[in-house]
Amino acid sequence: MTEVQRETMEYDVVIVGAGPAGLSAAIRLKQLDADLQVVVLEKGSEVGAHILSGAVLDPCGLNALIPDWKEKGAPLNTPVTDDKFYMLGEAGALRIPNFPMPPLMNNHGNYIVSMGNVCRWMAEQAEALGVEIFPGMACSELVYGDTGEVKGVVAGVFGLERDGSIGPNTEPGMELHGKYVFLGEGVRGSLSKEVIAKYGLSEGKEPQKYGIGMKEIWEIDPAKHKEGSVTHTMGWPLNSNAGGGSFIYHLENNQVYVGFVVHLNYQNPHLFPYMEFQRFKHHPMVADLLKGGKRIAYGARAISEGGYQSMPKMVASGVALLGCSVGMVNVPRIKGNHNAMLSGMAAAEAAYDAIRAGRAGDELSAYEDKVRNGAIGKDLKKVRNVKPLWSKYGLMASLTLGGFDMWTNSLFGLSLFGTIKHGKTDAAATGQAASFKPIEYPKPDGTLSFDRLTNVSFAMTNHEESQPCHLQLKDANVPILTNLRLYDEPAQRYCPAGVYEVVEKDGSPDFVVNFQNCVHCKTCDIKDPSQNINWVTPQGGDGPNYPNM
Repeated sequence: MTEVQRETMEYDVVIVGAGPAGLSAAIRLKQLDADLQVVVLEKGSEVGAHILSGAVLDPCGLNALIPDWKEKGAPLNTPVTDDKFYMLGEAGALRIPNFPMPPLMNNHGNYIVSMGNVCRWMAEQAEALGVEIFPGMACSELVYGDTGEVKGVVAGVFGLERDGSIGPNTEPGMELHGKYVFLGEGVRGSLSKEVIAKYGLSEGKEPQKYGIGMKEIWEIDPAKHKEGSVTHTMGWPLNSNAGGGSFIYHLENNQVYVGFVVHLNYQNPHLFPYMEFQRFKHHPMVADLLKGGKRIAYGARAISEGGYQSMPKMVASGVALLGCSVGMVNVPRIKGNHNAMLSGMAAAEAAYDAIRAGRAGDELSAYEDKVRNGAIGKDLKKVRNVKPLWSKYGLMASLTLGGFDMWTNSLFGLSLFGTIKHGKTDAAATGQAASFKPIEYPKPDGTLSFDRLTNVSFAMTNHEESQPCHLQLKDANVPILTNLRLYDEPAQRYCPAGVYEVVEKDGSPDFVVNFQNCVHCKTCDIKDPSQNINWVTPQGGDGPNYPNM
């Protein structure tokens, strides 16, 4: 596509992704200078369509960005009233008391929200300030300047032939140039991946770690609904097979968010994260809550879990990575949206100062400094050892040693452990199938638990079938000749949308990619043990259409 002639539009700042980070950056830029030309490009069919998060929101980011958010009608309607932690066994549950936990784990003052709806509201605030927002505009390429700086993106390419070539109905898109480009694509964004690799931004850092988060929205019996109640669990059904846990959040309108997270550094390739989630709902405590209710939405998204020691360098010439493009989730708090907002603000302030000084296309080092040494860095540094302790020594060590470490960091600003390394990537952590026993999962009952394809229909995902497959195999032979032979092809299981299948064709196994099912979670790009799958963006507007995730 490099030879294609495209129209060009010029802006001061081009922002990829209408999530909390990108929208915060856009709003802050216009607050600082109403005359700045700012554009936000969003691949979802509308703002919020691809947003999936727990979510209990710490409002500190929103307080800093829009102090009068309550008067302006921000959809933070459900303050947390009750906060419980449980260790589950197969038939019972043990409540973990709140008092030994460090203050940072307290959810007092936080809100149960739909981040999709929060982003829709933020987009309204941004547009009122003069920000241009274009949904349905996937950014498929970066544009580089003469000295190697990032100077823009290609957006709005539609109608490519299935092989990626230009056809009679191809719309070539346009180039949007900016003095600075902000990438707020979320976890494992395709352009962010390119920037990190091209400029060596992860050199000297620990590998990023991930989890897969799956979520359903349920309408439950009003007699069982406790608006504002927050519950987290650990233990069963994962036990020693993988790290992770669940969340159950009671929002308004008798609705409950039921979510399950599996850390992607698990070894057993037979593990089936989606089925672990479905099995979890049959625990007596959960089944009793959901009985008589109905599931009304489903989705999945990868979560960055590496934290402080895994954050790559955030800037290169002309470009800055925001929010989960860097990885700013506080793992024990299960919160990252507040840091995403703060990062967008910090990037905006650095770009404003640079543009006012007549600069363009250089490194916004002031942004990086503010993130690492400001509120975000302090938030993440306190909890930096919880995830590696869990990965290396298991759940109980994480609860005891991790809790102790958070206390010493909170009280004295130091850790007796220093900074523990993560070690392997999640892909490299995958063991060979012969070394592990297969796991038998009960068949979904269609009432509490559901098969993947039925649930995916509740994500309302859709992709134009004639376009090129956005799940690119670097070598088409690897899934069968390597992954099936060594790992029983785990793509059949780690994908929460049933995209990948191994079927029999002419008496031999064949690898099938049903890209129409994809919910853009990025798990395949992360967990494939051969690192053979490259997730790139499909054409704009395709993918899930989440109502209020």
